[in-house]
Amino acid sequence: MASNGKKVLFILTSHDQLGNTGRKTGWYAEEVAEPATVLTKYGYEIVFASPKGGKAPMDPGSVEHATDSKTVQSFLANPDFTHKIDHTHKVEEFIGKESQFAAIVYPGGHGPTFDLEHNEAALKITAAAYEAGKVVSAVCHGPIALTDVKLSDGTLLVKGKNVTGFSDDEEIAVQLEHVVPSMLETKFKKIGALYHKADEKWAVKVVTDGRIVTGQNPASARPFGEAIHAAIQASHH
Repeated sequence: MASNGKKVLFILTSHDQLGNTGRKTGWYAEEVAEPATVLTKYGYEIVFASPKGGKAPMDPGSVEHATDSKTVQSFLANPDFTHKIDHTHKVEEFIGKESQFAAIVYPGGHGPTFDLEHNEAALKITAAAYEAGKVVSAVCHGPIALTDVKLSDGTLLVKGKNVTGFSDDEEIAVQLEHVVPSMLETKFKKIGALYHKADEKWAVKVVTDGRIVTGQNPASARPFGEAIHAAIQASHH
């Protein structure tokens, strides 16, 4: 499937409980399907990992929201993708192997806010990939996984960098501001990242700052995938 051995590592959540609400969460279908479909089209092989390995839980609500999406439907019907997501690698397997990948991708869903903000293996891999000249990317809630990444000189990866991600307004609109461990926009600002968002909630926003690519929300998932490819191409010139 892949040309030139190009591979991209998607790091999914292993977390399926939405705080103490009794509702299920996980990875958001559109935010995996859209960029994975775009990157596959460009000849990248997608490798999936998660903190616990094995089956990474999908947010059931995200499928309901995507009944009209041909991309999501065909992704979920693709046995190659579904097999990989049912049998994800453990994130820690890739420590020291970051140079195999052109990019690291963190899709959203509320799951990552619970198990990827402080995941040591993921933080190490992200820092090493960035320092090896690779692209680091995240969409919607996925960027929470970038907020604690420290480079080898001790500086935070996103400090002073232009980024986006799920806005506080969007979190309040879905009434989960008291459920998530961290509000992404608030945390970005607190640690000195230069946070941007679309003029209106749920509108498309993708920000590229060198080899850091971020998208704001589900609507941004496809252009986010295109931006990852563009950043990989730019990093090779």
